[in-house]
Amino acid sequence: MTLPHPALSATDPELAALVGAEEQLQAETLRLIPSENYVSAAVLEASGTVLQNKYSEGYAGRRYYEGQQVIDQVERLAVARAKALFGVEHANVQPYSGSPANLAVYLAFADPGDTVMGMALPMGGHLTHGWGVSATGKWFRGVQYGVRQDTGLIDFDEVRELALKERPKIIFCGGTALPRTIDFPAFAEIARECGAVLVADVAHIAGLIAGGAHPSPVPHADVISTTTHKTLRGPRGAMLMSREEHAKALDKAVFPGLQGGPHNQTTAAIAVALHEASQPSFRTYAQSVVANARALAEALLDRGFDLVSGGTDNHLILMDLTPKEVPGKVAAKALDRAGIVVNYNTVPYDPRKPFDPSGIRIGTPSLTSRGLGTEHMAAVADWIDRGVTAAGKEDEQALATIRSEVAELMSAHPAPGLAG
Repeated sequence: MTLPHPALSATDPELAALVGAEEQLQAETLRLIPSENYVSAAVLEASGTVLQNKYSEGYAGRRYYEGQQVIDQVERLAVARAKALFGVEHANVQPYSGSPANLAVYLAFADPGDTVMGMALPMGGHLTHGWGVSATGKWFRGVQYGVRQDTGLIDFDEVRELALKERPKIIFCGGTALPRTIDFPAFAEIARECGAVLVADVAHIAGLIAGGAHPSPVPHADVISTTTHKTLRGPRGAMLMSREEHAKALDKAVFPGLQGGPHNQTTAAIAVALHEASQPSFRTYAQSVVANARALAEALLDRGFDLVSGGTDNHLILMDLTPKEVPGKVAAKALDRAGIVVNYNTVPYDPRKPFDPSGIRIGTPSLTSRGLGTEHMAAVADWIDRGVTAAGKEDEQALATIRSEVAELMSAHPAPGLAG
C-alpha cells in the first residue's frame, strides 16, 4: 500500500516512487529493530507543516529573528509537555538528534582531554559515551565499563572501582543493546562518590519510562538525554532534561554551542508525541511492549536460542547465534529476505568483528504499535527460528515461505501512520 502524495508525485515522480516503495516495505514486513517504530498520522503531519519555513535561532522569548510569535508558543508547548510527562525541572527540545544531544552534555560539563566514563560499545554502550572512533573518544579521555561474562549484567563493584580510580567528569549510563533494567540509583551513588555528573541516556527506553514500564532516572541523574523516536514514538529528534541548576549550561551548549536554528517542524512533532505519550493508551502500549518482549524471549529460549543475560526486562533482546552456527550478519540478511527486519550486532566478549558479529538485536516497539500481542510471539519466534535455520542451509524457498506468512499477518494489523 502507498499513501497519496499528489504534489510530490507531480514534481518528482522518481522520489515519490521511492517513498511509496518504503511505505509498502514498512507495511508488509515485521520490523524488529528495537530503535525503530511507527509514528502516528498526527506526528507525521506535524513533521511536514509550514513550520519548516521558519528560522528561530535562540530560545522562546529570546530569538535572533523576528516573526516568532507562533514558533515561541510551539516550543513552549513542547517544553511544558516534556517537563510534565517526565517530571523534570528543565527541558530543551532543540537538539537535532541523540548524538548532538550527548555532545552538548560534554560541552556543558567537560573540557577537551577530560576523563569521561561510559559503557563500552561492544558491551552494549553507545558511540557517544566516549568510544574511541567517536569524536567523544577522540576529544575526551574515555574509560569504559562492561558486563560480566557469566551473567551479561553490569558489575557495580567493578564500575565503582573504575570510577574512583579514573575520577571521570561525566558518567553515562544507558546504551543501545541493554536488555535489562538500568539501576539508576546504583549509578547515582557511584557518581556522587567520585564527584561526576551522571547522565542517563534513555534514548531506547524513554517511552517505557513515560509509560511506567521502566523506572525513571529523574530522582537520580543530573542530566537525562534522549531521542524522541524509538519507544517514545515521536519524530527523529532529541531532548535534554535536567535539574534547574544545569539548565543554563545545557541551553548554552545546544545553542549557540553546537547548533543554529532549531527544526521547528520537528519541535511541533515532538509536542504531538509527548501529548500522545501522556494518554492512558500509551501507558498500555508501554506495558505491552515489555510483555511482548518477555513473551518473545521465552519463546526463543524454548527454541534453543542463547539470549544475552538470559532474557529481557524491557523492549530489547540480544541474541548470540554462536550455538546455532550462523553468524549474525548472515542471519540478519536472510531474515530480511524473509520479511523480518533485524540488525546484526556484537554480543559481549564477541570474538568476531563488529561488521560480522555473532549476534542479532531485536525488539518489540514496532510490532506492538501494530497491535500484536503476547499471543503472537510464539509465531514470531518460530519465524526467526525457521529463518535462522534456512540461513544456515541457504534455503531461499523457506525464506520466501516465511515472507508470505509474515505479510499475511501484517496485512491484518495495519501500522499507525500507514493505515488510510
